[in-house]
Amino acid sequence: MTFTVAIVGRPNVGKSTLFNRLCGRRAAIVDPTPGVTRDRREGEAKLSDLRFRAIDTAGLEDAPPETLEAAMRAQTERAVADAELVLFLIDARAGITPLDRHFAEWLRRAASKVIVVANKAEGAAGESGTLDAFSLGLGDPVAISAEHGEGLVELYEALVGHVPEGPAEPKSPDRPLQLAILGRPNVGKSTLVNRLLGEERVLTGPEPGVTRDAVAIEWRWRDTPVRLVDTAGIRRRARVTETLERMSVADALHAIRYAEVVVLVLDGTQPVEHQDLTLARQVVEEGRAPVIAVNKWDLVDDKSGVRRRLMERLEESMPQARGVRIVTLSALTGEGVDKLMPAVTAAHAAWNRRLSTGQLNRFLEALVERHPPPASRGRPVRPRYMTQVKARPPTFALFVNRPDALDETYLRYVTNGLRETFDLPGVPIRIMLRGGKNPYVDGDKRGD
Repeated sequence: MTFTVAIVGRPNVGKSTLFNRLCGRRAAIVDPTPGVTRDRREGEAKLSDLRFRAIDTAGLEDAPPETLEAAMRAQTERAVADAELVLFLIDARAGITPLDRHFAEWLRRAASKVIVVANKAEGAAGESGTLDAFSLGLGDPVAISAEHGEGLVELYEALVGHVPEGPAEPKSPDRPLQLAILGRPNVGKSTLVNRLLGEERVLTGPEPGVTRDAVAIEWRWRDTPVRLVDTAGIRRRARVTETLERMSVADALHAIRYAEVVVLVLDGTQPVEHQDLTLARQVVEEGRAPVIAVNKWDLVDDKSGVRRRLMERLEESMPQARGVRIVTLSALTGEGVDKLMPAVTAAHAAWNRRLSTGQLNRFLEALVERHPPPASRGRPVRPRYMTQVKARPPTFALFVNRPDALDETYLRYVTNGLRETFDLPGVPIRIMLRGGKNPYVDGDKRGD
């Protein structure tokens, strides 16, 4: 299908960077100096199975007539008129500016379909600006980093939702599932990797520390491409002394940051150690989907007792990943290993899950009706609106009249409600509180 997408926004928000990313080549000059792009530039763009014509435009500016800036704006206005869909870029790190609001009002009148794209949203610095974009009243913003290629799956889903005759079902790009195997030394990580692959792909041995580098292996499980990373064993920080071991640990921690799902391997014959729980918390804090693999299960006598104690320790240590999937297995004999990858793909699906704004607000209304939040200092606390900001991990914005007064216990109640209602066991769930009213009450409710 052929359609046209215009990329607009004030100067220096990353329009040309996104244009180059969609076109797959350096078709437009990119420089931190505002105003580099003057003429509208067109190119054949591709995002997964979508093909469309993209138009890169000059930065939207207010300018007197008969100036170069006014002529540049006229070019942008023609691009918007020619396009079926407009991507309105804002700089998530800078937040919403008066110029952004001015042009949001203009786009409300000039364009029939607008997607707000919060660019430069990588890291914590971009989260606040992304949430501020809800106040523009142009629909749910899509958080991306055009420079680093982050958020393109979410952008694809937004595009498909706005294209009249797009594919029946959005398809994610055919990219491998990023899977890391993590754990303390000598718990059987490399043996498990070899068992999954069906070959002696990585070195194993009875002594700890055989694996030093994080070894990445391209693999296919059933029809799913997987990039499997075997990592070095991670000891407590105080015990990490030698330079080579420090480098190995740093390599393993780097693998966590680039993983989507992390399998934390425990030794079922030993009690859960503080270091096991520290690693599990680190996986969750990085926003990755954890799966617990309890190895050497064939050597465990009191299986029910060991499993119960493990679940209790995890529940206590990681309440933000309640219901984490636990697979008991023996990497040496192969017992139970066939259950690991189904658990991994189920965790990956939950980690990627997208919920509609309608679903979330029906959930919120029922939740508050059953159990409203307690008043603070005699004044009511009212949750008003909820929307999903992004997936990977599921992240939500909850608009409350008094966000600072919402009780932490009540926030856990909302989190657990989300987990149970929408089948999100074991994955991190993040809720960001925002003040103010429902951003769509008084404006044009687009994109839902």
